[in-house]
Amino acid sequence: MKLDRVIAVRKDKTIYRDDDRCIKVFNEEYSKSGVLNEALNHSRIEETGLSIPKVLEVTMIDGKWAIVFEFIKGKTLAQLMEENPDKKDEYLEMFVDLQLKVHKKTCPLLNKLKDRMSSKISETELDATTRYDLQARLREMPKHNKVCHGDFDPSNIIITEDGTPFIFDWSHATQGNASADVACTYLLFRLNGDIEGAKKYLDMFCEKSDTEKQYVFKWIPLVAASLSVNRNEKEREILLSLVNASDYE
Repeated sequence: MKLDRVIAVRKDKTIYRDDDRCIKVFNEEYSKSGVLNEALNHSRIEETGLSIPKVLEVTMIDGKWAIVFEFIKGKTLAQLMEENPDKKDEYLEMFVDLQLKVHKKTCPLLNKLKDRMSSKISETELDATTRYDLQARLREMPKHNKVCHGDFDPSNIIITEDGTPFIFDWSHATQGNASADVACTYLLFRLNGDIEGAKKYLDMFCEKSDTEKQYVFKWIPLVAASLSVNRNEKEREILLSLVNASDYE
């Protein structure tokens, strides 16, 4: 297995290409359970029939855990949006249609979205009163069982040369309320500094899915709090500023 062609470097992992395989090598401090959970999530999503790269192997390389996937050749949707700004709305519509396709799937063995969010809210630096209020609001939100990606961002979509979209990075996948997943994507656009893109995305999603924006907004303080964990200082500040905000447009 060759590790001489780096595709991407992240905070806690490095991704390599070896011919028709993609190898995600995690840092030594990354937990074994976290790696195995990501591989398990991914394999469960494979069974839904969505277009995603297949898991080929979970192994150790020089004392570090690694997941081996099939390599998918193409460009990310984020790259295409940057290279073709005149087609951004067209790509955004493709992006929304793909997320709607994800939300039509169910996967009963995935972890529950509410359980994951509750755990994350408990880890935040927010005061006890705010955490209590958020937990109470989370319990009151409707329970659904739709597949939620948890990090649905244009950078996690690869479009092949024949136009087929593949969805990557299912480490945060859960089953739950699709509007929470939408709130997450909306916030990811904002964290990337694309305020206009965030608004266009939300408008388009709500129109296509016949979802009230006010309903998505109810999820934003909860999702913002849960996303704030393990973020850098600037991102954490942005997210925590939205926890008590009443207007998000």
